[in-house]
Amino acid sequence: MKRLTKQFQFNSAVLAVSLMMLTTLAHAQSDPLPSWNDTASKKAIVEFVELVTTPGSPSFVAPAERIATFDNDGTLWAEQPMYFQAIFIFDRIEELAPHHPEWKEKEPFASALRGDRKAALSGGVKAILEMAMATHAGMSTEAFGQTVMEWLDSAKHPTTGRRYTEMVYQPMLELLDYLRANGFKTYIVSGGGIEFMRPWAEHVYGVPPEQVVGSSIKSTYEVRDGQPMLMRLPEMNFIDDKEGKPVGINQHIGRRPIMAVGNSDGDFQMLEWTTAGDGPRFGLLVHHTDNEREWAYDRESHIGRLDRGLDEGPKRGWTIVDMARDWGTVFPPQTD
Repeated sequence: MKRLTKQFQFNSAVLAVSLMMLTTLAHAQSDPLPSWNDTASKKAIVEFVELVTTPGSPSFVAPAERIATFDNDGTLWAEQPMYFQAIFIFDRIEELAPHHPEWKEKEPFASALRGDRKAALSGGVKAILEMAMATHAGMSTEAFGQTVMEWLDSAKHPTTGRRYTEMVYQPMLELLDYLRANGFKTYIVSGGGIEFMRPWAEHVYGVPPEQVVGSSIKSTYEVRDGQPMLMRLPEMNFIDDKEGKPVGINQHIGRRPIMAVGNSDGDFQMLEWTTAGDGPRFGLLVHHTDNEREWAYDRESHIGRLDRGLDEGPKRGWTIVDMARDWGTVFPPQTD
C-alpha cells in the first residue's frame, strides 16, 4: 500500500510538472512579443492592436489603413557611437582615398583619413553632406547597393564586434512581425539614406524596398554601352528628418499612419502628425536607458537626442518604452 501511495505521489508530481511545462510552452507560443517584459508598454501595444483589428468594434480599422511607420537608427537598430551610415562613409573614404590624393589636404577628408572622426564631423551638416556626396555618388544604383551589401558582410561594430545587421533590436523585430500578422503594413521612415537601407531591409526586417522611406540624393537616367541605368548624382534630393518625415510619408505612402515608432526628437513630427489624425492612434518612443546591455542616453546625447519627446510624449498619450525595464532581450543571438 505504501508503495502504491508513493507511486501515486510520484506520478502526480510528474503530471504537475508536465502541466506546468505545457502551460509555459503554450504561453510562449501564444505570446507574440516574448522579448518584451509584461509591463505597461507591452500591454498598451497589444491593447491597441486588438482594438483596431477586432471586427465589429467601433474602433476597427480596415487593413488598408493599418499603416505603421518606424524610424530606423536607434529604433530598429542601434546608433551608437555614431550612425552606422556615417561609419560606412568613413570606411568608404579610406577605400577611395588612393583615387583622391587631394583629400590628404582637404577637410573634412583629411581629418577622416587621420582617424579623427570627431574633427571630420565638426563641420556639421555641410561636412557630412560633402563626405556623403563624395562616397555615395558617381555610380549606378545597383553598384551602390552592391557596395552597401559588401560592407555589411564584412564590417563589425567597434564596441560589440557584431555585424551591423546583428545590432538590430529583437523586441522590435517581434513588433514588426506582430503587426504584419494583424494586417498592418510596416514602413521604415528614416533620416538615413533610402538606397543605403533598401538593399538589406527586407532580409533583416521583412520590409520590402518599396516600403522604405529615407533621405535621398538625385539620380539621372542614362544609357551606357547600350545598358540603361540610374546614375547617382552628387546633389541632395530630400532630407527625411524632423519636419521632413511627414512630408516623406505623404509623398511615398499617401496615407497618414495610425501608428508611428521612433526614439528621438528627430521623430517628433512623425509621431505628432500620426497621432493627430482621427480615430485610434498610437505613438511610441524607445528611451535608451540600458547602459549594461546597450547604451543609456537621451537629453544631452549628440546622437539620438530625446528631450522634447520625453517632456511632451506622455502628455500626448505616447508610450515611452524604457529599454532596461521593458525589454527582456535587446539583441538577437549572433550568427557567427
